[in-house]
Amino acid sequence: MSSEVDKSGFIKNDIPINDNNSDSIKDIKKEFLLLSEKAQQLLTDKIFLENECSRLKKRANRLEEELSNLHAPPFVVGHLQDRINDNAIVRSSNGTVFFVSINTHVDYNKLIPGARVALNQDNLSIIDVLNDAWDPLVSSAEIIESPDVSFEDVGGLSEQIKQIRQAIELPIENPAAFDKFGIESPKGVLLAGPPGTGKTLLAKAVASSTNATFLGIVGSELAQKYIGEGGRMVRELFDLASQRAPSIIFIDEIDSIGSKRLDSTTSGDREVQRTLMQLLAEMDGFESVKNVKIIAATNRPELLDAALLRSGRFDRIVTLPLPDKNARVSILNVHTKNTPLSKNVDLNFISNKTDGFSGAELKSVIVEAAMSAISDNRNKVNKSDIIKSIEIINKKKNESPVNSTENLYR
Repeated sequence: MSSEVDKSGFIKNDIPINDNNSDSIKDIKKEFLLLSEKAQQLLTDKIFLENECSRLKKRANRLEEELSNLHAPPFVVGHLQDRINDNAIVRSSNGTVFFVSINTHVDYNKLIPGARVALNQDNLSIIDVLNDAWDPLVSSAEIIESPDVSFEDVGGLSEQIKQIRQAIELPIENPAAFDKFGIESPKGVLLAGPPGTGKTLLAKAVASSTNATFLGIVGSELAQKYIGEGGRMVRELFDLASQRAPSIIFIDEIDSIGSKRLDSTTSGDREVQRTLMQLLAEMDGFESVKNVKIIAATNRPELLDAALLRSGRFDRIVTLPLPDKNARVSILNVHTKNTPLSKNVDLNFISNKTDGFSGAELKSVIVEAAMSAISDNRNKVNKSDIIKSIEIINKKKNESPVNSTENLYR
């Protein structure tokens, strides 16, 4: 037995201490620890559920807002023609002209003639001013990252490089010099030559070497199905170029929209001609753009319309012929600078064997030879690889379409 004295001085009742009491105290402590852990877990779960509830409420609010937007009536898109005090004259998307009111929340400074506006479907009042929108093909024409091609990667075209740099780079980098001499800088350069002579490669080198905005598009993309769409794209292309000025527009395969105008009766040909006329007006019309240079490429210059080739539009026509012997050596130097060659490989020998080859075909010769060396697990390209690859390319050049497909479906 034991006794304890409390703070008041009285003796408490004797509490017997035995093994049973000790075990019960341990059980109580154990149960207390379990309950504490469970309480902590419940508290954690409570915080998690509160956060989850808050997240779900935010998502519900977003979905309700999206649902209300879906239930809202669509707006009519129009163009502002004039503003008269608190009212305006607008042309809707179907061509009808209306005299409408202006919502008080609209910034009046943005309401200038030609602005795109959103109209209420019920009373056609102006409720918002829209930003100018570009066609996806036009907006994607801007090359953000410069191509990994420099003029050093273009072999055998030293004279052509000089001409295009004089006509394109010099006016952009030193416009004051042209004003001093009282002359206008060239507006456009036409690159003409057989396939594979480096027209597109030269344009990539220009894009990489200049700080101007570079817009690249294929001529066939400007030939649209519906009436007026091709001309609209040409207009938007030049508008984008003028906003990003100084800029360069590169039109590849321009013969697809720049062919000679004939008395054609098909609607498709007439639409292509409308696109060409819009291009002519943008290049040298009443409101021709400044600080915008045009480079075009074609392998069929004889098909182009005379109005496109006159001075003031394409002031300089740069011809890229098939490379001669020295040019072929220069091109081979470019394509073999990172290719391990055996000592028995002579670039002059390759140049003599590849008379009439274009730059692209010379590149194919090196690629074929390197693939042959890789197949044989060799570390260098030897002379036999070169000879074999020249034979392969020659066979492709001389092979007629009939012979190349005669066994295709057997």
